[in-house]
Amino acid sequence: MAIVLKPATLLDTPIEYLKGVGPLRSEALGKELNIHTFKDLLYFYPFRYVDRTRIYKIKEVNAEMPFIQLCGKITHVEISGPKRKQRMEVDLVDSTGRIQLMWFQGINWVSKKLRPDTEYIVFGKPSSFRGILTISHPSMEEMTMENLEMVKGLQPVYSSTETLKSKSLDSNGIMKLQRTLLSKIENELTETFPTYMLEKLRLMPRKEAMRNIHLPSGIEKLNQAQFRLKFEELFYMQLRLLRNKTDREVTVKGFIFSKVDTYVNDFYRSYLPFPLTEAQKRVIREIRTDMGSGKQMNRLLQGDVGSGKTLVALLCMLIALDNGFQCCMMAPTEILATQHFATLKEFLKDMPVRVALITGSTKESARKILHEELENGQLQIIVGTHALIEDRVKFKHLGLVVIDEQHRFGVNQRARLWQKNDTPPHILVMTATPIPRTLAMTLYGDLDVSTIDEMPPGRIPIKTLHKFDTKRSEVFSFIKKELQKGRQAYVIYPFIEESENSDIENLVHGYEEIQKAFPGNAVGMMHGRMKFAERERTMKLFAENKIQILVATTVIEVGVNVPNASIILIESAQRFGLSQLHQLRGRVGRSTYQSFCILMTPYERGVDARARINIMVATNDGFQISEEDLRLRGPGDMMGTQQSGILDLKIANLAKDSAVLRQARIIASEVLGEDKKLGLEKNRLLLEQLRQMDKEKGDWSRIS
Repeated sequence: MAIVLKPATLLDTPIEYLKGVGPLRSEALGKELNIHTFKDLLYFYPFRYVDRTRIYKIKEVNAEMPFIQLCGKITHVEISGPKRKQRMEVDLVDSTGRIQLMWFQGINWVSKKLRPDTEYIVFGKPSSFRGILTISHPSMEEMTMENLEMVKGLQPVYSSTETLKSKSLDSNGIMKLQRTLLSKIENELTETFPTYMLEKLRLMPRKEAMRNIHLPSGIEKLNQAQFRLKFEELFYMQLRLLRNKTDREVTVKGFIFSKVDTYVNDFYRSYLPFPLTEAQKRVIREIRTDMGSGKQMNRLLQGDVGSGKTLVALLCMLIALDNGFQCCMMAPTEILATQHFATLKEFLKDMPVRVALITGSTKESARKILHEELENGQLQIIVGTHALIEDRVKFKHLGLVVIDEQHRFGVNQRARLWQKNDTPPHILVMTATPIPRTLAMTLYGDLDVSTIDEMPPGRIPIKTLHKFDTKRSEVFSFIKKELQKGRQAYVIYPFIEESENSDIENLVHGYEEIQKAFPGNAVGMMHGRMKFAERERTMKLFAENKIQILVATTVIEVGVNVPNASIILIESAQRFGLSQLHQLRGRVGRSTYQSFCILMTPYERGVDARARINIMVATNDGFQISEEDLRLRGPGDMMGTQQSGILDLKIANLAKDSAVLRQARIIASEVLGEDKKLGLEKNRLLLEQLRQMDKEKGDWSRIS
């Protein structure tokens, strides 16, 4: 006999037990929409609303009108055409006229439900078909007082799928479930804000907000409900992040780097390759202040491609060395780790600093030596990938950890680095993906942020051009002229192998085409399925100009630095996101030569693709591009941040609700400013909510 565990609360009840669901619909809701419990359904919010406050007469309708609602009787049903191209025409009449309803799909299912001489409520978009006024695929409900009550007013529209629609769970079906749910759990919808906050912010009570988000009684009530629920979601996210930051500042002590000595001074006087920009100097001052404060530093260093973040990180490492500490730098890929290692080695080639690299490809014999030198303190700076977080990697005195492109690591992976010492090392997180302000406040809301917003002198802005693939010969001629000047080129493709469902130029075919088009130049190929040693060898040949054209996938997106490369051609550019295009563009423009980024697309592109291409041509500003990317794609797709659990937003939209987010952060800061531990009686409810969040999402308050 199966044991059925009683849910902790009514909201935790499996969705199967809601009236109107049952086992089959429950399984479909779980698979299609990830709805498993009453709570999941409650937080499955409408994505838009349609105004059904008015019922029109048929004589008032014309083809230019938006969605309209009618009430009338069906007088005639006719199905015509061959089986695969059937059409169903239905006449609807009221006291003022006649309109034709049409279906081209789902005819068998719809026809079984239609009854002549029965009155229906009809909702859809009018149009003209062969000079006749029609509505295609309208939604229909039989005219009853109950149905009329249900559809009148602002009606929510929910996402659904073909599988769910086949089980009568289209938007209307889901709306009916929400109505059933709300009547069942009304007493479970307890308040999550203290009374003083509700009054101060004039927030709609939670119970009322939940009813009006699903079943709005009017536009004003809907607006109030949306603000209340968005504010709640963003406020608790910010309160949690800021509380974690406050707790860490109070409880987690950090090493004090009190001096700047020989390493920094020698490098600055004798080996600095170019003068620091004012932005770099400002950021170094901010980091120095943190590392000398006695508190553990947790700082995000963001800056555009080529802004000089690695040099800033190196100077910070040298401060750590001056104070007798070791440093490590962790990167998400072997190529990027190797590139950082090569850059640091070049910077430090004439200085007595021991730097090493450890990755998954490092041989066991070499690893053993590295492990020993880390433990006895001989090895001062180590660069690596996930290999750094292995338990057997131990440090004598780890003082500073630099993490590049943090969003590519899971939080528990970063935690393992953090735990290498009894006293936690200082943490500097770097990203070459400029982060929109709203996303930084959520993804990195518990870190202090430093921004390098100035490029090194002598850099000439990259010229970005858009060309249709019909102009390929013209583009190739342009590349040949650049190669004749002694420059090099990247050609980037989105796929390695041809897809049956895709007409995109693939890497292998493109490689062969480039070889034919440029017979006098050495052409190399690089992609993620090649062995690391092979990729390394290809990259080395390209860096030495023994390969003039590198045909590659996005494996070269981050960290590859070949100053002599002045041109990058991105094939099928419509397939890339904005941030990815910007990162790829950053592979050129790394010297005093004029560089070019050519975005090649077919003539037919979607609206979003056109917008992305236009933005890339219009600006080189990574921060402006990141804001547009957030607006077009949303935070999860843009940053790969679903893994963090932080951006599990149900109703707020970071691209559209920045004002709500800023207000939520201000209020959260004010609450913690008055009551750091949330120990006051008036804030008891806030503390309970945070504890519940920690249970559901895990408490990472002591992890960078």
